[in-house]
Amino acid sequence: MTYIKPTDKNKAWAKVILKKKPYKNNTIEKAKSFLIVCEGETEEYYFKSFPIVTATIKAVGIGMSNLELVEYAENLSNLDEYKDYEIWCVFDFDTNPNIENQKQDYNFAIEYAVKQGFKVAYSNDAFELWYVLHYKDIVSGELHRDVYFDFLGEKWDINYRKNGKTIEFAKKVYEKLENDTEASQSEAIKRAKRLFESQKNKPYSEQNPCTTIFELIEELNKYLKK
Repeated sequence: MTYIKPTDKNKAWAKVILKKKPYKNNTIEKAKSFLIVCEGETEEYYFKSFPIVTATIKAVGIGMSNLELVEYAENLSNLDEYKDYEIWCVFDFDTNPNIENQKQDYNFAIEYAVKQGFKVAYSNDAFELWYVLHYKDIVSGELHRDVYFDFLGEKWDINYRKNGKTIEFAKKVYEKLENDTEASQSEAIKRAKRLFESQKNKPYSEQNPCTTIFELIEELNKYLKK
C-alpha cells in the first residue's frame, strides 16, 4: 500500500493514487475430484466414459455387498491420495429373496455411507433403471431388474443378460445413449427426480422403482467437455 502524508492527500497527484483499486489476488480454484466406488463394472465403465475435462474421476468396481462397498470407500477415504475427493457410493438393491435381512442391510448401508459424509447414488431394483429412463417413464411399483434387461435387450437388439453386462459393452453405453435420438439424458433426470420425489419418505428398500443416479450425473455434467 502506498503511504501518502496527510498534508498531501488533497493534491491532484495523490488523489489519482488513492482512486486506484487495490491489487486483487486471484487464486486458482483447485479442480474437483470424484471417487466413485461402484458395485460392479457396468457402473464403473459407464462413469469412466464421461468426457470430463475440468475435473478428475476415479471410478472403481469392486463386486462387494452394499455395506462392504461403503466400508471399502471408508478405507480409501483415509488415504492421503483421496483426502480431497468427493466420494460417491453407487449400488443397487438387486432383490433376492434368498438373502436374509436384505432390506435392513440395504437401508443400513445407505445410512452408514451418509453418516461417513459420502454421497450415495442408489438404485432399486437395478442400475439399469437409469438407462431405461432415457427412453420412457416408469410408474409401476415393485419392478424387478428383469423388466429393465428385457426392455434394453429389445431396444438395443442384444441379449442384455449375456452381453449387456460385459466391460466392452459398458464402455459404449454412455456414447450409445448420447447418440440415440430416442434417448434423452435430460428427460431421464426429470423422470428419475419424479420417481424419487414420489417415494422419498419411504425406507430406501421400499422405494421401487427409484434411482438417485441423477444426482451424480448432474454433478458430473458440470465438468463436461463443451
